[in-house]
Amino acid sequence: MGIPGTWRGVVSHYNNCSSEVKKYFEYLSTLIQNYPLDVTISYLFSRIELAHNMTIYCAAVKLHKVDWELAWEAINKQYITRKSFEDFCNAILGKNIKKDTITKIREAEEIRDRIMHGKTVTGKDKRKAIIGILNYAENFNSEIDTIAGFKPFGSLRGFKGRVKSLDRSTSRWILKGMGFNAFQ
Repeated sequence: MGIPGTWRGVVSHYNNCSSEVKKYFEYLSTLIQNYPLDVTISYLFSRIELAHNMTIYCAAVKLHKVDWELAWEAINKQYITRKSFEDFCNAILGKNIKKDTITKIREAEEIRDRIMHGKTVTGKDKRKAIIGILNYAENFNSEIDTIAGFKPFGSLRGFKGRVKSLDRSTSRWILKGMGFNAFQ
């Protein structure tokens, strides 16, 4: 699909997304109609950060039975970069995120970075970033659902099931083995 020529085309693309992605980015339509695209992109990236943190958290708790409080503490205290997020996904999920999925978010990140650093960014580039983010969310949801059985860009209600968590001491060692080092 090409890049829409107007914000209405972006909203149309959003309206064709899965119900999970639409609900997760529920303010996109309102923001895009009433504020500059920069505001919409900032909102979308804040939601991406949350989905990334929740991916790591949910995978650690569900797949490795890590104590949920300790997992949350580890994630909240860990500085997670774009690269380290991929490393954590690989360590926790046991698989790399597909290059096609990563490419979609990388292009949007480059545009976001230019906006945040005061560089010139065209409206077309901004619309391209938003479309890329929505496509990334759809692909990422599909991948994580296949690997771990939950969709980070959606409701995570009941993601864990009835799995019993390990004790805090064992959980601490598992988290350290995954690369977390900034928690107690």
